[in-house]
Amino acid sequence: MRLIVGRSLFVLLAAAVTGAVSARAHHSFSMFDTATPVTLTGVVSSVEWTNPHVYIELDLTEPVKGARHWSIELGSPSILQRGGWKFNSVRKGDKVTAIVSPLKSGEPGSLLTRITLPDGRVLGNGGPTGVGPGITAPPATAPVK
Repeated sequence: MRLIVGRSLFVLLAAAVTGAVSARAHHSFSMFDTATPVTLTGVVSSVEWTNPHVYIELDLTEPVKGARHWSIELGSPSILQRGGWKFNSVRKGDKVTAIVSPLKSGEPGSLLTRITLPDGRVLGNGGPTGVGPGITAPPATAPVK
């Protein structure tokens, strides 16, 4: 009996550790250059309000790093809602300005730091202050590229 309980406890602990490692790996943001914020201004071509992440597709008014279209990753809908977002906060056709952490690969993709909506409201990636998962927003007066 002691062997069965001991083995069951070991299997349970191993599963918990494996699950924690998997969850952490899924939420890794190491592919983004959080030290080099980029400002993108453009028109929203689509919004995907889905789990596990929300995406905004943005057609830029001026090319950034040679690209006219960027995909912006956000947190999950539940995290965004706690930060003041609604599923219709950003809509197709909205002109927005987003401060993002670009992909280190140079591809036109990024992680949202904060976004200024057409009505002037500023929302962050999970909070109204522009703080996202593992990212601290640059000060409002910080120059961005």
